[in-house]
Amino acid sequence: MQFGVHLPHIGRKASPALIRQAAEQAEAVGFDDVWVSEHIIVPADAPYPPSPAFYDPVLTLTWAAACTRRVRLGTSVLVLPMRHPLPLAKELATLQNLSEGRLILGAGVGWMEAEFAALGAPFHERGRHMDEGLALMRAVWTQDPVTFPTRHIPALVQNMRMQPLPCAPIPVWIGGGSEPALARALRHDGWHGSRVPPEQIAPLAARLRAQRPDPGFTLSLRLRWDGADEPAMAASFAACAAAGIQHLLVEPQERSPEAWLHAVERIARTRPT
Repeated sequence: MQFGVHLPHIGRKASPALIRQAAEQAEAVGFDDVWVSEHIIVPADAPYPPSPAFYDPVLTLTWAAACTRRVRLGTSVLVLPMRHPLPLAKELATLQNLSEGRLILGAGVGWMEAEFAALGAPFHERGRHMDEGLALMRAVWTQDPVTFPTRHIPALVQNMRMQPLPCAPIPVWIGGGSEPALARALRHDGWHGSRVPPEQIAPLAARLRAQRPDPGFTLSLRLRWDGADEPAMAASFAACAAAGIQHLLVEPQERSPEAWLHAVERIARTRPT
C-alpha cells in the first residue's frame, strides 16, 4: 500500500514556510505523495469548511514541487465544474512538466451551491460539465493541434494548439461515493474515496475492482486522524489493505504547526511497512 499525507495549506496554521517544511518532511520520512484540497470562495456563515483560508491548490503543489524531488503531488479534490477546463488544463500540464511527471489529478463535482453561484458556474449541470471538461482536458493534453466539439461548456476549439503537452500522462482519480461518481471513476484511472463509513469500504472496493481488475486502476481512500489513538489508526490501515485499497491519504486534524508536523511523524511510524 502507498501512503500520502495532506499538506497544511488550510486554516490559520497555513503559511509558505510550513507548507514547505511539511512537504520536505513528507519526502524525508518516506511518504509517497503530498496532497491539497480546494475551496475558492465560501459563505461567511458556512459551518464547513471550518476556515475560509485556503491556499490555492495548484500553486501550493507548485511550491511543494519546487522543494521536493520524489513525492508525487495530488489534489483531493479539484472541483472541476467550477472552472473552465482550458486554463486549468494549461496550469496542470505546466505543473506536470515542472515537477517532471509527479502530478495526480483527484477530481470531483463539488457540493457547495453558493460557491458555484459566486463563480457563475451552473451547479445543477456540474456532472455534465465535469465529464465534458475532463474529455476536453485530455484532448488538449494529447492532441496537437486539437479540435473538440462541446455541448455544455462555452468553447470553440477548432484546429487549436496548447503547448507544452504534459511530459507524462496525468492520472485522473475521481472522488465521491455517489453512483454517478463511481461510474465516472470506472471510466478513468482510479477512485479516491472520502468519508466512507468503515463497513462500506470493502464492498465498495470489491465492486469497483470487479469492474476494473486491471492493476492500473487505483483504489485510494482519504482518512482523517486526530492523532489520539495510534493502535486504532494502525488497525484502520490494516483493514483498508485487506479490503484492497492500494493508496491511503491521511489528513492530520491538528491545528498548530508543531502538532501537525508531530502527527505526520506518528503517521509515518504507524503505517505498515
